[in-house]
Amino acid sequence: MNSENFIQTIKDGYAFKGDFITIGGGMLGGQPLPDLPVNISLKTLNRHGLIAGATGTGKTKTIQVLSEQLSAKGIPVLMMDIKGDFSGIAETGTKTPFIEERHTKMNLPYEPKAFPVELLTISKQNGVRLRATISEFGPVLLSRILDLNDTQSGVMSLIFKYCDDHQLPLLDLKDLKKVIQFITNEGKEDIEREYGRVSTASTGSILRKLIELEQQDADLFFGETSFEIRDLMRMDENGNGYVNILRLNDIQDKPKLFSTFMLCLLAEIYNTMPEQGDSGQPELVIFIDEAHLIFKEASKALLDQIETIVKLIRSKGIGLYFITQNPTDIPDGVLAQLGLKIQHALRAFTDKDRKAIKLAAENFPSTEFYKTNEIITQLGTGEALVTALNEKGIPTPLAVCMMRAPMSRMDILTADEITALIQKSSLASKYNTIVDRESAYEILNRKLSEVQDISEDKPAKPTARAEKKEENVFTKQIVKVLTSATFIRGAFGVLNKMFKK
Repeated sequence: MNSENFIQTIKDGYAFKGDFITIGGGMLGGQPLPDLPVNISLKTLNRHGLIAGATGTGKTKTIQVLSEQLSAKGIPVLMMDIKGDFSGIAETGTKTPFIEERHTKMNLPYEPKAFPVELLTISKQNGVRLRATISEFGPVLLSRILDLNDTQSGVMSLIFKYCDDHQLPLLDLKDLKKVIQFITNEGKEDIEREYGRVSTASTGSILRKLIELEQQDADLFFGETSFEIRDLMRMDENGNGYVNILRLNDIQDKPKLFSTFMLCLLAEIYNTMPEQGDSGQPELVIFIDEAHLIFKEASKALLDQIETIVKLIRSKGIGLYFITQNPTDIPDGVLAQLGLKIQHALRAFTDKDRKAIKLAAENFPSTEFYKTNEIITQLGTGEALVTALNEKGIPTPLAVCMMRAPMSRMDILTADEITALIQKSSLASKYNTIVDRESAYEILNRKLSEVQDISEDKPAKPTARAEKKEENVFTKQIVKVLTSATFIRGAFGVLNKMFKK
């Protein structure tokens, strides 16, 4: 093995004209080599990536390092924290003899530092609450998430059309459930007269699937105030990008809610962000820990939509990084689009494991310096196989890398520290106030109540002028709701234009 050839190959392969981040140092023969940094070009970070490896091999610290390096370059991060591991980024780390020795071997500086952090939530945990309205989802995306068949999807589109025509705002799940119940029962004749017959079997099936979603606490996610994507892309007074940590450690048994949120978020980002062009660095980088949860139990139609978003969203300057134990957890159509690969150690306990390792090794560039399928099982904690894209979009040479240590705390925040961080948040007051304005649920309940009162009391029929006046007052109230900021994006949801291209 020619070490001089190796050193020159790595130096040439990871040297960039534009800006970059440094994630560690190159290794040969199990030892790091000084002054051989492994760099990632900022220009290619919107080309997505994969961070894989068995439990305990260092994936969490790798994500922490990448987030820190991006933040220091003024690039905001959104991190899906499934296990509750990342909140320590908000506090300064501790320099230890082990860390100093590690960085001395690579000749990389180490300075303990804290980074600006925003704690977010879509569940029962504390944090800045992320919400979206049913109307923002629209019938197309909602049908994909609920795995509706063509007939049921048609009914869902009809429901949205009916609500649009009759000025019934769909904000949360109780609005949608109420409309379904109404068109199945009291409003059935009106629906059939205006739009045609609606099968009660279809509405019943849709309702059951909504209840299943509701049982995964989706009612906490659907509603107002809708989260604005631009609030993920802030910098602090020192020019560091915010690390937005979405706390999800109580959601592992709710894969449908997680995939629902992720698809909605990515679609909203795609719809909101302008085409970026060649700007030199991404607008936002998203880390999706335990990524297999997105694809778990997902229908073929939903997987197709995720693959489509992954393809398209990079043009908006958004980088997606999937974190999982084994690359085989990611569908091939998505895996093929990932430019950066950081592979920590895999363990071979079964024949299935060995096949997975062989497949993972074949996905890396060929190299004369390593036997890839063997070295994957021999990597130590905090070591990884790395290949990225250079500034021309060509894969860099494969390098075994000793990852640098995080500069922030390598442990989680205490409950008191979490509370204090949320109390300091400028976003908490904006999004954590509960808003339950008049929408389809209240309007239909009032309408049914009025019908019931008329049936019981049988008052004199109002004059035409009185009817007109009452109608005008009612219409003005609803138009006020429909023209609020929540509905500017349209009653048919953010994905219609995208999925109909």
